[in-house]
Amino acid sequence: MGRKAKSLFINAKKFGQNRPPCTVEMVSFLSCIASNSNDDDKCVKEKNLLMACVDAQCGKKKKPWGTVNYHLQRLSKGRRFD
Repeated sequence: MGRKAKSLFINAKKFGQNRPPCTVEMVSFLSCIASNSNDDDKCVKEKNLLMACVDAQCGKKKKPWGTVNYHLQRLSKGRRFD
């Protein structure tokens, strides 16, 4: 299940700092829980911020035009790269 020889591929993880959404809110909520001995009643503010971030992410749609690798594969079908 490897890639074909001489195929174009871009590793998107190397470009930019693409962190998963709501990472900051999740880390602050987990650190609050850890510092309060797993008592989430004391971390209501952090919990509300995390839930607001997660709810905001549910409404976002993916980009309709596909990924960079999809377009590279389409372009490479008609051309030979030596």
